[in-house]
Amino acid sequence: MLRIGHLVGTSYKVENRELIPKGVPIIFVANHQSLYDIIAMIWFLRKFHPKFLSKKELGKNIPSVSYNLRHGGSVLIDRKDPKQAVPTIKVLSEYIELHKRSAVIFPEGTRSKTGFPKEFSPTGLKILCKYAPSAYVVPLSINNSWKLFKYGFFPLGIGNRLTFTIHKPLSVKDLSFDEIMKQTEQAIVQGIITK
Repeated sequence: MLRIGHLVGTSYKVENRELIPKGVPIIFVANHQSLYDIIAMIWFLRKFHPKFLSKKELGKNIPSVSYNLRHGGSVLIDRKDPKQAVPTIKVLSEYIELHKRSAVIFPEGTRSKTGFPKEFSPTGLKILCKYAPSAYVVPLSINNSWKLFKYGFFPLGIGNRLTFTIHKPLSVKDLSFDEIMKQTEQAIVQGIITK
């Protein structure tokens, strides 16, 4: 899927990867602009074994993405059924805590089709932090992936540079959740280029 992006002149850049802590659970928190966010994070963060917290609709009919979400250890939640979501997120939290892997959450809940960030919801991140107390939250700003799909799936946008900027990690055990949420949202939003 990344190679398809290359065919239409897309390039990728991941900044500050060296900031990501090693040997601890990681919770990547990012803005969400397109399906290429997931594809690029699977590849460029593969060393951290990212598992995604995604809506169940993404588990169907999307080449490569759906297969990876269903069979790669990610969790699919029904946003219309909050009672189902909480224990599902808890399972993912406990998994990353035990195996020192990473989870990825998009707190906007859906993609921004213009690049401008939507309101962040704290619920999923709060559950991840509660059940993975030794984790580090790593804010991540994604830029320009919305431009690939600004015309829909066909034609794909041409000649875009997708950037993934990693910000300073935050230790779950050292900060209150309110402070983690505030600093995470600020870092992500400040790293988004909206033009």
